[in-house]
Amino acid sequence: MLLGREKILELVERIGLIEGFDRECLEGCGYDLRLERIHEIKGGAYLGVDYRDLPKIREERFEEYALNPGEYILVETLEKINMPSDLAARILPRSTLFRSGAALQTALVDPGYQGTLTMGLINHGRAEFRIQKNSRIAQIIFEKIEGKTKKYNGRYQGGRVV
Repeated sequence: MLLGREKILELVERIGLIEGFDRECLEGCGYDLRLERIHEIKGGAYLGVDYRDLPKIREERFEEYALNPGEYILVETLEKINMPSDLAARILPRSTLFRSGAALQTALVDPGYQGTLTMGLINHGRAEFRIQKNSRIAQIIFEKIEGKTKKYNGRYQGGRVV
């Protein structure tokens, strides 16, 4: 079951579900996430069964960023999310992204996760795609979990990028 706007607002006020909350970003059944940081990926990576080697990244200072065709970056939200143990969340791209040739790569936000959210952004278009700091890039929708859960306690807790 998706949480509606009033339930999201209640959880923001009661447990701090979304830090950096702006009522203008609250939608019918979700919340629009805003772009705060951009990280360029430098070098290769490896994902094995027992070992992973993540790429080096470099944070880019920007007010407006030009994403070239084929370029892939990591984007980080202005908002910090504080997930209770009975909710999970999905992140969906804003339609302006795919209408502009850009695609957002996202993951499930687990129960118990706390921190900013990091996503991948790639320009599949034939021309540069310009994006401004604090622009609304994604929508997060919250879902109630039935049954027992396990709180997230992984390497990205707290908003770690890589």
